[in-house]
Amino acid sequence: MLGCLAGVSFAATSTAMAQPAEPYKPVTTQDLLHAAQSDDWLMVRHDYNSSDYSPLKQITTKNVTDLKPVWDFETGLKSGHESPAIVNGDYMFITGPRDVLFAFQASTGKLLWKYEHDLSHVGLKTVCCDVVNRGVALYGDAVYMATLDNYVVALDAKTGKVLWKNQLEVPDLGYAMTLAPLVVNGKVIVGESGGEYGARAFIQALDAKTGSKVWRFNTIPAPDEPGGDTWPKGAYKTGGGAAWLTGSYDPATNSLIWGVGNPGPWLAKLRPGNNLYTDSVLSLDPDTGKLKWYYQYTTHDTWDYDGTNEPVLTDITYKGKTYKALVSASRNGWFYAINRNDGKLIYAVPFAHATSVKGFDAQGHNITDPALYPDIDKEIFTCPSFLGGKNWWPISVDPQTKYAYVPTFYSCMTMKGTSVAYRAGLPFLGETFLVKHDPEHPDNWGAVQAINLSTGKQAWVFPSELPWNGGMLTTAGGLLFSGSADGYLYAFNAKTGKVLWKSPQLSSGVVAPPSTFKVGDKQYVAIYAGWGGGTPIWGGEAAKEPRVRHIPLGGHLYVFAL
Repeated sequence: MLGCLAGVSFAATSTAMAQPAEPYKPVTTQDLLHAAQSDDWLMVRHDYNSSDYSPLKQITTKNVTDLKPVWDFETGLKSGHESPAIVNGDYMFITGPRDVLFAFQASTGKLLWKYEHDLSHVGLKTVCCDVVNRGVALYGDAVYMATLDNYVVALDAKTGKVLWKNQLEVPDLGYAMTLAPLVVNGKVIVGESGGEYGARAFIQALDAKTGSKVWRFNTIPAPDEPGGDTWPKGAYKTGGGAAWLTGSYDPATNSLIWGVGNPGPWLAKLRPGNNLYTDSVLSLDPDTGKLKWYYQYTTHDTWDYDGTNEPVLTDITYKGKTYKALVSASRNGWFYAINRNDGKLIYAVPFAHATSVKGFDAQGHNITDPALYPDIDKEIFTCPSFLGGKNWWPISVDPQTKYAYVPTFYSCMTMKGTSVAYRAGLPFLGETFLVKHDPEHPDNWGAVQAINLSTGKQAWVFPSELPWNGGMLTTAGGLLFSGSADGYLYAFNAKTGKVLWKSPQLSSGVVAPPSTFKVGDKQYVAIYAGWGGGTPIWGGEAAKEPRVRHIPLGGHLYVFAL
């Protein structure tokens, strides 16, 4: 039975390891609204804009070479580690794979408590890709986590005691959650995964105090709903549209901005139409879940290009005009700037080799190449691969440089149609695929690149022989931090791209975004090493690369300071 439970015992365990470092300061709505100016790291991408930018500047381009490890923690877990460290005062919260949550004293690494969500009853057979968790949300005295078996769990931030939990869907039939929740106006907002299994996905809001369900927005409309006529009869029930990455929030318009993933099945000929609202970014009223507008990145997608990549809210000036914009580096290889007030396209430029989406019409709608749609007897070669020009690893937008920093994946793919029928809990693809090297970048699988938001043009690029799967962090100290697949944390000059510092080699490759915070008078930078995620599972020729295949596994949290 699905429902909200409070005040009862659970099989999951919370273990207190030590007394809290100092009194915990409750996180208020005002704290979240002003997180962009905070010395803490209060939410998964620092602030409601999803900027992954911190105003801290103790660590600078001049002294970053003095950065040293100050504490570390080994999780003992071998799957992908994809969470940033979330910090409030001297309290740090970070999740590991299989829904483990650790609370530390942020300045010393003293373990305060540990929560292990009970997954013993779940097969996890419909979790894609890897059994990861991407972080937590904070509000009041609680810390919130979404789980692989579709619970939202609220825990006491001081002790790890479970306050409530609510299961949104039955596991193992197509649904799972890997994202970090977002708290807006006293509501905990999450999105479901499951696009590869024919799940009809949704975005769900729950009351932060009680866990009760407030509203649900189905990302695939029913026939009698707006957009329902973009699907063939009955197809909406298995239409995918997973909302598996955390969205953003615009307080000025009270708008929740959230991305939606690929349609199901993958083979487009089985579902004629534009297939709303897949591969789209949505603007929703966070109080009611009502749709305000949408923009579809890829219509009638057959390449698994998703639209989930984080929308970063920022003001831009383009061709002499200033816009309240959102920017996003999409899986389909295009970098978008969209008016966040009405969803109209400002500009789109390719940041990776893009062939299936080949341009845009006068209304800003994408134009796809009909020759690059696979079929049962037709194999195609297209770029980028389904892993995208960028996957989930977040970009950062720096208000000083006015650049966006993009972790880029150089890959293409072959793809061919196959017969498929929907069966609950089984993959619903209808296509085979193989990730291959991008012929435009024969020596590199990845890069870090900076894009000038005023022009859409590349400002600088740092090529990488291996895939670059680490998220971006910029700071007011003029720095860009990101971790590499071969296990280093880099510090770049954000303006020029020059490498200023590289950490000692970490124990594993990095797929997590870094975060930075200040306790007392000291600034810290935290990063998880813990290779995993989609690239080693589905990366094709990239996964077979010897230096990728031999990346050590195992989670390890590192914290650096001057």
